[in-house]
Amino acid sequence: MAKPLTRGGRVIAFIERYCKTPSGAKVGVAIKLEPFQKKFICDVYDNATGTRRAYLCIGRKNGKTALIACLVLVHLVGPEAKRNAQIISGALSREQAAIVYDLASKIVAQSPELRGIVREVPSAKKLIGLPRNTEFRAISAEGKTAHGLSPVLAILDEVGQVRGPQSDFIDAIVTSQGAHDNPLLLVISTQAPNDNDLLSIWLDDARSSKDKRIVCHVYEAPKDCKLMDRAAWKAANPALGKFRSLADVKEQAERAERMPSSAPTFRNLVLNQRVEMAAPFISKDIWILNSQEVDDSAFYSGPVYVGLDLSAKTDLTAMVIAAYAGGRWNIRATFWTPEKGLRDRAKRDRAPYDVWADQGLIRTLPGASLDYEMLAREIADALADMDVQAVAFDRWRFDILKKELDEIGAEFNLVPFGQGFQSMSPALDTVESLLLNEQISHGGDTVLTMCMANTRVERDASGNRKLNKQKSTGRIDGAVALAMALGVAASTETQDNIDDFINSPIRL
Repeated sequence: MAKPLTRGGRVIAFIERYCKTPSGAKVGVAIKLEPFQKKFICDVYDNATGTRRAYLCIGRKNGKTALIACLVLVHLVGPEAKRNAQIISGALSREQAAIVYDLASKIVAQSPELRGIVREVPSAKKLIGLPRNTEFRAISAEGKTAHGLSPVLAILDEVGQVRGPQSDFIDAIVTSQGAHDNPLLLVISTQAPNDNDLLSIWLDDARSSKDKRIVCHVYEAPKDCKLMDRAAWKAANPALGKFRSLADVKEQAERAERMPSSAPTFRNLVLNQRVEMAAPFISKDIWILNSQEVDDSAFYSGPVYVGLDLSAKTDLTAMVIAAYAGGRWNIRATFWTPEKGLRDRAKRDRAPYDVWADQGLIRTLPGASLDYEMLAREIADALADMDVQAVAFDRWRFDILKKELDEIGAEFNLVPFGQGFQSMSPALDTVESLLLNEQISHGGDTVLTMCMANTRVERDASGNRKLNKQKSTGRIDGAVALAMALGVAASTETQDNIDDFINSPIRL
């Protein structure tokens, strides 16, 4: 007697029996799932604990959308169909949402068995499963259909395209499943570019929480792999040589080798690595190497240097204090922002300011705009017991803050610090040199790390550099303040031993 199929086995059997290849050279031929697809399906549906979320993160062109279409039909008229159930697939663009619907529709058209039990409504991108009155809809963030839904199954396509930690569209889908006892959220996507993006946060949570209700399969190339490493190609593309073209991957790798500007795109989309399309000023790996614990005593036992970056009255203001001790620069960063409108700014900048404020990582000041009188008092209090040698500041709007500092009798050696090539280029050279030599301790400060990840530089004809806020991907106030603090330290002639240290050659 044959052994009864498991739930996952029934899903696989349905797909391979009733779902036909929707297009291409093998159009109409029964779909044969690859081992990695079968493993994902079995882990999702045969989970003894019950699966609430499942993530399949994989390189482009590995059949993600076709797999979504097959799973839609499994829940529409297959072994997972539930009476009167609603199923949705969500994508950021109408075009991507239409692809999911079109593939599912073509699979139905190729199957005589499915054609008789599925009704199509092309104008609404809707399929109706007649046996159990189930409904599938493909929706996009560009439409207005995310609210008012109650799907037992929601499949999200290419969440890696969401920049920042939050999306109203995805929030609407996730929260819409609350009426069901055992809803299922499937996420099938390529990696997001950086750690602060929504998909990265979800994947990291799945790994760290070890929640048995979350199934997480990530196919990615090793972090430091060579572009032409075929084993790395295979690690991120398990369908390589099957329906993922080996020749195409090879061509893209060779192009990335010839043109370094193409390498980040290749690493992100093909090798499925978290890599920004445009490289930041300092790489993530170098920044992490300098995340040792900060020596707090250094700020009270010797001279300190301060960088202060004032932003618009509704944005972040950053102060970075640098203290040299034990062969390293210890860094302490403080950030301020108005309390009112914090959540709106978090959405605008795609950064969890509200969460960071609750965690004490950002200081909020009452009101809808920055109170310079209160800010002046907080700065003075923070520096009260320190031997402050210099406070570097950008002239923009500083006259307002200086007036408030004068009012409370706070006296500092205020040093104007321009944001152009002349001042910033040597400061960036200093920051880069110290980081490459692992001679900074920033303690992994969360907000400062975000600012550094967002930084982009601009060069003039002579190769001088400055930070470019227009080309950056988010707030960089902390990075600006860090550059000013270390830049003013490097230019202070009285600190000969520190100057020698800063200007020492980079050890590679």
